[in-house]
Amino acid sequence: MKNDQELIRELIERWAAAVHAGDLDTVLADHAEDIVMFDVPPPQDGVRGLDAYRATWPPFFEWQAKGASFDLVSLDVTAGADVAFAHALLRCGTPEELAAAPGTRLRLTLGLRKENGRWTVAHEHHSFPLGDEQ
Repeated sequence: MKNDQELIRELIERWAAAVHAGDLDTVLADHAEDIVMFDVPPPQDGVRGLDAYRATWPPFFEWQAKGASFDLVSLDVTAGADVAFAHALLRCGTPEELAAAPGTRLRLTLGLRKENGRWTVAHEHHSFPLGDEQ
């Protein structure tokens, strides 16, 4: 039987693969109805709720379909009995962006909670470092 850290790691890896594939149903599958996401693009105060979260993905998929990458580089998970958090770094960008700044990584932080015995993402935060930081 898998422990919670393994289950959460698999959930995040499945989510990242779905993002890369443009598979919206799988991207949404393990997210809470009351998800709060702070993303790189506006709005600055984030999006709230699964419907608003769903609406953020089609423009990203369109951009990514032009050749952009979305690949997990590192992932760390800490799990308690009913809440957990994870942080990851991803290569995210067009070939030109990644060539110009090869060390830049998208930073991802997730807050999860166990609902009815199942892990769900309740909070998601994406960010890039400012300026020339690498």
